[in-house]
Amino acid sequence: MTLPALQNTGVFYRRILSQFPQDISLAFAYGSGVFKQHGTSQGQMEKNMLDFVFAVDDPVTWHTMNLLQNRKHYSILKLVGPTKISSIQNDHGASVYYNTLVPVDGRIIKYGVISTDSLIDDLMHWKTMYVAGRLHKPVKMLVHSENGKLRAALVSNLKSAVTASFLMLPESFTEEDLFLQIAGLSYAGDFRMVIGEDKSKVVNIVRDNIQHFRILYSNILRDCSQVVYKPAQGKLEVDKSPEGQFIQLMALPRTLQQRITKLVDPPGKNRDVEEILLQVAQDPDCGAVVQQGISSIVKSSSITQSIKGIATAGLWKSMSYSSKKLMKMWKGWRRKPSVSQLS
Repeated sequence: MTLPALQNTGVFYRRILSQFPQDISLAFAYGSGVFKQHGTSQGQMEKNMLDFVFAVDDPVTWHTMNLLQNRKHYSILKLVGPTKISSIQNDHGASVYYNTLVPVDGRIIKYGVISTDSLIDDLMHWKTMYVAGRLHKPVKMLVHSENGKLRAALVSNLKSAVTASFLMLPESFTEEDLFLQIAGLSYAGDFRMVIGEDKSKVVNIVRDNIQHFRILYSNILRDCSQVVYKPAQGKLEVDKSPEGQFIQLMALPRTLQQRITKLVDPPGKNRDVEEILLQVAQDPDCGAVVQQGISSIVKSSSITQSIKGIATAGLWKSMSYSSKKLMKMWKGWRRKPSVSQLS
C-alpha cells in the first residue's frame, strides 16, 4: 500500500530537492508552510518556514556530499566532519539531524536527516515517536523509494495511531474526534506544548485538513475489524469490551507496550507483558494508562532532541527559531477559540 499523501510535488518542491544529494529513500514536507492550518491566511502560509525530513540509507555518505554542496547549512559542527555528524544524528535525541533557518529558492526551510533504518524502527516500534508522529498527520510525499520494509512500516505506523486512539476514545465518536486524537498523539508530553508551541495547534492542524486525514486513514478504518465505520455519516463505533481492548493493546507498538508495563507493574513482580496488558484491558482507566505511556515516550524524545538541536542549529539560529515559536504561541493565545467554536 502506498502512503496516500499528495503526490503532485510540483516544480517548486523539485527545485528544492535538486539542491541536495539525491540518495534519499524517503522525503516529505510537512507543517504550516505546506498545509493550510485553521486561522492562517494564504499569505501567512507562504511566509512560514517549510519543514522537510529526508531518510537516507547511508548518513555518512549523504552528509559528506551535503557538506560539499551545502556547507553553509551546518552549524560549527561542520568542522567535526561527516562521520561525527552522523554519530550525533544516530546516537542522540530522536536520531534526526536538523539544519534550520536555511534560505533556499526564496523560502526559509528546515530539514531533518534520519537513517532509513532508524526511521523504520520508529515507525514500527515508536521508539521516539518523533518522525513517526509527524507521519500520523498528512504530509506532502516527495520521494518514496521501492523499499518494501519501509513501505510496510509506514502503513504499520498509521494502523498503530488508529489503535492507540481507539483506546483513548469512547465507544462512539466522530471522524473529527478520531483525527484530533491521532494528530495529538505526538504532542502528548511534549514540553514544547507548555512553552514554544501554539496551544490550539492540534485543532488548527485538523480543522482545515479533514479531507487529507480521510485520504490517509479511510482504507485502514474500512479494513479494521475492531470498528464500525460509517463514512457517509462521519461516525465510528469501536469495541470497548475488555476482550476488544486487549486485542488493541496487544497490537500497539513494542515501546508503548513496554512503557505501559512499566507504569502498571510494581517493581520486582516481573510479570509478562501479555498478563499486564490483560489487566489494563479490564481497567476503566485503560485509555488514561495508554495516554501516560505515549506521553512518557514523547516527553523523553522531545527534550533530548531539542537539546541536540541547539548544537546542530547553532546558538544564534536556535534563539531565532525559538523566538519565532514563542511569537506563534502568543498569536495562538490571542486568537484562542471559545468552547462553542470547538463543538
